[in-house]
Amino acid sequence: MEELLILVDNNDQQVGKLEKLLVHQQGVLHRAFSVFIFNTKGELLLQQRADGKYHSPGLWSNTCCSHPKPGEELKDAVKRRLKEEMGLHSSTEFIFNFIYKASFENGLTEHEFDHVFFGIDDAIPVPDTTEVKDWRYIHLKDLKEDLEKNPLQYTVWLKICFEKVIEYLENNSDNFLSKAS
Repeated sequence: MEELLILVDNNDQQVGKLEKLLVHQQGVLHRAFSVFIFNTKGELLLQQRADGKYHSPGLWSNTCCSHPKPGEELKDAVKRRLKEEMGLHSSTEFIFNFIYKASFENGLTEHEFDHVFFGIDDAIPVPDTTEVKDWRYIHLKDLKEDLEKNPLQYTVWLKICFEKVIEYLENNSDNFLSKAS
């Protein structure tokens, strides 16, 4: 069964639907989300993408990334994919969005209007091994250093939005990470 993605304009207004592989072959702008789950120590839960993923296999990334289905609310899609990919039932909140475009060696292109969600949870992930090869918690300072030393081990979207994540946390730590303690 084909998976349809929501095509959007630069203002995130829906302009159509298209099959997932065609979207990535054509590099069409589409709606997506990225989830960052922190534990109560303030560490970020990373996932290593499964080796069978059609792009960026084996790379480390934020907790969960995916696309809402046509007609599905973003918050519902986030909840669904966190459960499917990581076995988590975490509460999340929308933080910011960004647009990026990146081409991969296999000829596919990600061009996403990406909605970023944060959550806090100490639950132990039980990932779907077809989606996730491994997982770990990491302090943001250590992640920043490793992103600089080993950028090829991380997904392009994590590298693109990481500074925005740090900026948000520095400017809103009273509102977000204080909930973790």
